[in-house]
Amino acid sequence: MALKPEPTAPFHSVQYALRVLETIARHTGGVTDVQIARETGLPAVHLAPMLLMLRREGYVLQVSDGAYAIGDSLVLLGSGIDRQQALTDKLQETLDRLRDSVGAAVYISRYVDGEVRITQFADSPRTPKVHEWVDFRSAAHASAVGKCLLTQLALNGRRDHLSRHKIARLTSKTIVNERILFSKLDAQPATVPVLDLQEYAVGTVCAAVPITAGASVGCLALSMPVEHAHRLRAAADTLNRKAAPLLLSLTL
Repeated sequence: MALKPEPTAPFHSVQYALRVLETIARHTGGVTDVQIARETGLPAVHLAPMLLMLRREGYVLQVSDGAYAIGDSLVLLGSGIDRQQALTDKLQETLDRLRDSVGAAVYISRYVDGEVRITQFADSPRTPKVHEWVDFRSAAHASAVGKCLLTQLALNGRRDHLSRHKIARLTSKTIVNERILFSKLDAQPATVPVLDLQEYAVGTVCAAVPITAGASVGCLALSMPVEHAHRLRAAADTLNRKAAPLLLSLTL
């Protein structure tokens, strides 16, 4: 129900701002200004400058398709703990919801100090994470996570990584020729999810999309059993379209 503050109330603008923040917080995947106006009853002529102010102060951020989501300042305001822990907790909540939405285990990965690192993930009994039978740090050439991170590196960075982690055949589908691998990485469109179709592990398919800011290199990924492969592209599109812009503000 839209708030109807008294027009003479000295803090009615604050009331509206709170209702706007509450509305945005309820829509974890983002909400349009049209929907915010409908739920709060705030006219568009007043909502636009309020959203601009909230963005400037970091309480909301604009994600895909112009939708709005909560920002770092709002997360920290109610945390009562340090910034990093607050963001970690918020990211885990977001990953949990994303896992349930796409029906797959999801992961955040970064390339740090020359190594592939899975920094956070969300799985469940119904959506188990991939069995790390070969250390992900040594399997960048085969995994969706690794290939997605390698696409974001310059040629010398890729060569440096593979000089320390030699290409090995993990399954019959693993690319073991460096020239072919680099050619595929170079041809990978930035807006298209990177796929792993049983290249890392037999029985598992994966997808990853980049999340980058400045010199930081990271990605958001998912994995599922091969019997669910028919859902892989649709799930990957969800990562690319909705989740990555939101997670970018929380991870990098």
